[in-house]
Amino acid sequence: MAASAACSFFFDAEQLGEPGMPAMDACALCAKPLARDSDVFMYRGDTPYCSEECRHEEMHLDAVCARQAARRLQRFSAETESHRGQRHSRKKVSVAS
Repeated sequence: MAASAACSFFFDAEQLGEPGMPAMDACALCAKPLARDSDVFMYRGDTPYCSEECRHEEMHLDAVCARQAARRLQRFSAETESHRGQRHSRKKVSVAS
């Protein structure tokens, strides 16, 4: 009986939460309040969403951001390589005769 009471206390306890962590009382995308008796859809471990649609939208936004970051990195790498090539082509080399 004591273990059962401890278990129910554990699940009823309100967490203070850590800074930067999403609260479990509202959808992380649309901010719709989450009821205790409704389904909660999780993404990235501990981020709650009110529906599969909200979770899917967040996943889509993350994928778009990841593709944009990859393109920026690719552009930056290409620019770095082209600048590196320009520096090498401008160097004058003296040849002893």
